[in-house]
Amino acid sequence: MLLTVLSYVMIIVFMFVIMKKKMSPFTALVLIPLIFALIAMFAGVSKKGSIGDFVMEGIKTTSTTGIMLLFAILYFSIMLDAGLFDPITKKMIHIAKGDPMKVLIATAVVAAAVSLNGDGTTTTLICCSAFIPIYKKLDMKLMNLAVIVILQNTIMNLLPWGGPTARAMSVLNVGAEILAYLMPGMIIALLYVIFIVAPSMGRKERARLGIKQLTDEEIDAMTTVTDEETLAIRRPKIWLFNAILTIILIALLVTDSFVGLGLPPLFLFLTGTVIALMVNYPVLKDQSSRIGANGGDAVQVVILVFAAGVFMGLFQGTGMAEALAQSFTKIIPNQLAGFWGLVIAVISAPGTFFISNDGFYFGVLPVLAEAGRAYGFTDMQMALASLMGQAFHLLSPLVAFIYLLLRLTGLDMGQWQKESAKWALGIFIIFVVTIVLTGHMPLYIPQ
Repeated sequence: MLLTVLSYVMIIVFMFVIMKKKMSPFTALVLIPLIFALIAMFAGVSKKGSIGDFVMEGIKTTSTTGIMLLFAILYFSIMLDAGLFDPITKKMIHIAKGDPMKVLIATAVVAAAVSLNGDGTTTTLICCSAFIPIYKKLDMKLMNLAVIVILQNTIMNLLPWGGPTARAMSVLNVGAEILAYLMPGMIIALLYVIFIVAPSMGRKERARLGIKQLTDEEIDAMTTVTDEETLAIRRPKIWLFNAILTIILIALLVTDSFVGLGLPPLFLFLTGTVIALMVNYPVLKDQSSRIGANGGDAVQVVILVFAAGVFMGLFQGTGMAEALAQSFTKIIPNQLAGFWGLVIAVISAPGTFFISNDGFYFGVLPVLAEAGRAYGFTDMQMALASLMGQAFHLLSPLVAFIYLLLRLTGLDMGQWQKESAKWALGIFIIFVVTIVLTGHMPLYIPQ
């Protein structure tokens, strides 16, 4: 009982200090779970083990992601320095002609397409590298960019190679037909972001900035690089090589997601970074300069990823995550048995936000599914229901790549979560309504 109380209090305290800006995400991710883990151990309610063991186990789960992020950030930073995205930025501003609405819709379309690979890190790096210069040149809010990117990635993350769907399939032993059942909701949700969310943001930006009727000459002047230090690191003569290298890298990332080439993202980004440095900056002094200039941003993100590993290690190692999972089933009244599919859908939202996907699908879902079978729900229905909460999962401070998104856009986590959550609620509703209306999950089974 005490462990369950500690788990709830820890989450409340953690979210409070983050939302109220009492602590930075880095310090909160380490100190808050450490304090509560020590309390649990001194009270004798923690699982057996040492703080060090719990921390190391947690860091193991995020170490590969952290190292991959390091080289992914370095790679795209080098491409940005070399000027790979300059022509893309220039072309898109020419198409938008100063209209924020067109830029925001383009953001939604590109984010959806790039998210096909199921990797949030790649999506964030590509979208931010291409669009941040445009947003800054037009004085648009980077908050809108960060929200749209995360919403589209949230939807596409339901593809089996994205992670949560594969976990639900394995835990409840359901087949690949689950994707066909999810597809109507995913398509409608994508259209919702492109034709409702982005235009809504666009109207506000139009009201704030107006539609700038820019001539081609004005756009050329706006997008021409004049800073001498920036020009010194640009490599326009190698633009085609950089473009081909980046396309090959992304193609391999996507292909590996589908067929498993045995080429993990960490290896691909590491190799890409080495090649990019050697070709664009063959002088060793220049290579060191580029690593030094971009290394700070990479380290800022990586330390947050490892801090998230500490949080997960202490939360799960002490048994607080398991206690929280068990409490979900005990606090639900028996009168809701006939609505068990909807109950799982609702629980999956906070469940996948406060607990890692592994913790929810391998720890919480089996317990919920056992009760659901007794109430007449099939494994497929419960698997679908458990995925509805993914609408909010990527807003969690336990998701590593959001620190990269926040770092690149310079946004505060709490404000970004609030802004994203109100649109994510629409995605959640779309997911639930579509699986109910298509008959893949009953709203109620009489008991």
